Amino acid sequence: MAIKYSQKVIEEFKRPENVGEIANANAVATEGSPACGDMITYNMVIDPETKIIRDIRFRSYGCASNIATASMASRLAKGKHIDEIKKLSPKTVTEELEGLPAIKIHCSVLAINGLKAAIRDWERKHGLVEEEGQEVTPQSVKQALRDVVNPETGLSLVKMNMVRHIEVDHGRVFVEIFVGETEEMFWENIEEETREHLERLPGVLDATVKLNEKQVVGD
Repeated sequence: MAIKYSQKVIEEFKRPENVGEIANANAVATEGSPACGDMITYNMVIDPETKIIRDIRFRSYGCASNIATASMASRLAKGKHIDEIKKLSPKTVTEELEGLPAIKIHCSVLAINGLKAAIRDWERKHGLVEEEGQEVTPQSVKQALRDVVNPETGLSLVKMNMVRHIEVDHGRVFVEIFVGETEEMFWENIEEETREHLERLPGVLDATVKLNEKQVVGD
């Protein structure tokens, strides 16, 4: 079945803005998963005095939705204070594009996560965040997984109550995901995205993800 895109998505895909790289970028991040084939690399120039994003470019490796959402996200970010970008949600990008097919909602999540990852990169370089020695807890793990979506529905794994069991032991994290009736073709993507989000969480030394088709009792 062909995927139906809004006219806005098609226009953004055909004529994306801010494509490329910045030689003197001071904020860089790559977000995405080889499992689903969608990846974005953002380059930014953030003014150290005003914390305004003066320039932004991106490279997209993926589908039409990946390119369109990255382009729209870059539009939303350019000229804005980093605190404004931290408050952006994937829903904003989706609405600006006049909607996305459910199985492509993860692209808007990817686009926003990429912006925020680039900002974190800049903050780390300027000593504005401390990640060393942070304690990993079941709560911080669950919070990190709020940005992982089921590509079949476009909804967060947490919102769909798919995150059923979390164990944390001295930086080693185990997560059990209930896939239920989710099509098997999406399982690899769910597992890969979950693991990648866990591995980026400060304090995580090792991450294990198990997919379960049967109902399990969660924490």
